[in-house]
Amino acid sequence: MNTPPSPPGVERTDGSAVRIGALVPLTRPGWVEAGRHLLAGLELGVHEVNDTGGIAGRPLELVVRDTAADPRRAAAAVDEVAGLGVAALAGEYHSVVARAAAARADALGLPFLCSSAVLDALTEQPTQWVARLAPAQSHGWRIYADFLLGAGHSRIAVAAQPSVYWASGTRVLRDHLAPRGGTVIELDMGALSPTAVCDELVGHRATAVLLLVGHPEPAVPIVRAVRRDPRLAEVMIGAPAGQPEFAGWATSLGDDGAAIPFLRYLPERLGPLGTRVGTALRERLAEAPSFVAFEGYDTVAVLADVLRSHGVDRARIAESWPRVAVEGTRGRIRFSRTPDISVWQWAWAPVQVVDRDPAEPERFRILHTG
Repeated sequence: MNTPPSPPGVERTDGSAVRIGALVPLTRPGWVEAGRHLLAGLELGVHEVNDTGGIAGRPLELVVRDTAADPRRAAAAVDEVAGLGVAALAGEYHSVVARAAAARADALGLPFLCSSAVLDALTEQPTQWVARLAPAQSHGWRIYADFLLGAGHSRIAVAAQPSVYWASGTRVLRDHLAPRGGTVIELDMGALSPTAVCDELVGHRATAVLLLVGHPEPAVPIVRAVRRDPRLAEVMIGAPAGQPEFAGWATSLGDDGAAIPFLRYLPERLGPLGTRVGTALRERLAEAPSFVAFEGYDTVAVLADVLRSHGVDRARIAESWPRVAVEGTRGRIRFSRTPDISVWQWAWAPVQVVDRDPAEPERFRILHTG
């Protein structure tokens, strides 16, 4: 591995803090609610590490930077925190932003543990510097496609905005569904109004429409339009990217936001660690923690274990990815090389398809597991 020189301060052993850079979307147009949950998990993890002696007696400290869903801002933040002497980089929710951060971390020789972004091609070329906790999009979305087929849906529309992430998701769905008799109909949300989407669904005889769009706009208006169109009473709305996971979805849509299946990365039952952490996260957030909050906590659990075992040298951290074996909130975390994935990957976090129960929208129903 070609190892750039560590900036001054990285090897400090004087009891000063071991610093981790944390990239989080905390302002619009970033998904602020997801960012808040991710940060809560990261902060809880750091708090618990420091309560149990830190890293060889040194406190662990987050250096948090808001990406606001902007790839250029994220790349600049990577440069900044690298110059501040962080031992590693963590976080990020948005896939396109994480890709920019991963490219910059790879170029700088800065270990990056990506918490929550799923885009398969997180880097253009295979890299030793980047590892990821979230399942790759191709893995999770194939499970979602199997759920659609099992529920009897073979004519599936995707209402999609222009984005590398949405285009990748559409491709995963089409490649998985076509050999199994499914058809994917693309609806360009750069050109269609919510009312026009309804007309297209009728015209194409679609039995399901998937929201590959931002929240709240245009996801909320599309849901309202479909729910109010009597021609579409039997059409299922889906949101594989997980928009209904967060409380803001239920607040925006009320009963209309229920019965919309989405992906989340939790086991059917949390073990003792997950249960304890879930309780602490609920207290910290003042609401039920999403899977993104657990991803944040697990990120720090992995990095703390690596730092305690291998020290703060960046090259040694990156070299340790294949030797990680950490009990996380959602299972035992190990990284491996996975076909067509360019980074060290946990294969895999548990995957569920769930929705909000129409009878009790605060309650989630597990519809399918993979």
